[in-house]
Amino acid sequence: MKIKLKLKELRKAAKMSQIKLQIDTGIEQALISKYENGNRIPPTETIILLAEYFNVSVDYLLGRTEKKEVNH
Repeated sequence: MKIKLKLKELRKAAKMSQIKLQIDTGIEQALISKYENGNRIPPTETIILLAEYFNVSVDYLLGRTEKKEVNH
């Protein structure tokens, strides 16, 4: 199964560069690029970190739903 992260969409909507995302999250820019292009799947901890950073659900980030809301 091909996972298509909505990372680039979220980052662009926030008018943010990959470098800014790297500075804020500590995730290397090269990895961010690979995640955005579908060349690499981030580990679970990174998926959770990115979902929390953008305040979206993990399922939204993974493209499994169109609902951005986080269920608490």
